Amino acid sequence: MVSKIALEEHFLCPGFEKYWAATVSGVAPDALQRITARLSDFGDGRIEAMDKAGIAKAVLSLAGPGVQVEPDRATAVRMAAGANDYLAKELQKSPDRYAGFGHLAMHDATAAADELERCMGDLGFSGAMINGHTNGQYLDHPALAPFWERAAALHAPIYIHPTDPVTPSPVLDGYPALRRATWEWGFETGSHALRLVFGGVFARFPEAKVILGHLGETLPYLLWRFDSRAKLYGVELPRPPSSYIKSNIYVTTSGMFSAEPLACAIAALGHDRVMFSSDYPFESPEEAGSFMDLVMLSQDVRADIAFNNARRILKL
Repeated sequence: MVSKIALEEHFLCPGFEKYWAATVSGVAPDALQRITARLSDFGDGRIEAMDKAGIAKAVLSLAGPGVQVEPDRATAVRMAAGANDYLAKELQKSPDRYAGFGHLAMHDATAAADELERCMGDLGFSGAMINGHTNGQYLDHPALAPFWERAAALHAPIYIHPTDPVTPSPVLDGYPALRRATWEWGFETGSHALRLVFGGVFARFPEAKVILGHLGETLPYLLWRFDSRAKLYGVELPRPPSSYIKSNIYVTTSGMFSAEPLACAIAALGHDRVMFSSDYPFESPEEAGSFMDLVMLSQDVRADIAFNNARRILKL
């Protein structure tokens, strides 16, 4: 069993239940009760699950959408800081097993940048996780330039986590099984990342780092297509879109325990940009760990994806 660092592992803190409830509205009550209990556990239950999967350290992040759906700016800023303080106290109890991603109120670029800097400095976090758009505003919005400037200066990895789209796509009407985690969230999150690429955020802030789960939300599969259509539509960037995806975006295995997409991500991006995750408690860490242990890879590549890349990129 190879040693692993997992970096899309969720928790829930008091006061955020109302934000999270909307994303699990269709979950059966008994399953919801189990998931909620696991999200709130920082002790033996979570550690035991990590041990069974060979996870040496988990980078914890608040279960979304969090304050990304809070309409009031001041409330969002206060709640995000409170969540980060709560996580920092929990991390202090098991610093050898846990690290953290900050939660940010993107309603205010300067406040978000200040909180990110506090998380990276005072709280010792490894970056931040942002749960998609903030009340319809995506991360490429010009008003957020001060945030990206600071994030780039801090070399802070920013994990973009899926969330519900602003407006549900009509093509999925009548097929509830295709919404959210099955298909809708991947399209939404991949599109969000492409806005950063095509909107020139990485061209303006070349040191910015973004992480995507699910082995890149289908982006590695479509690199040639992005470059081809960018030429067709006259997209003006200093480099082809695929070049920014390869230089500024990292991916994790969260919720994607399959050899074929892993092989595509490695071939498209390089194995040094792929990291392990289990997406606890929404996926089985044992299944995730077993996949990482057994998938056909050379041992050095396996060790890099499972552990070394995250240690290097997140400075753990």
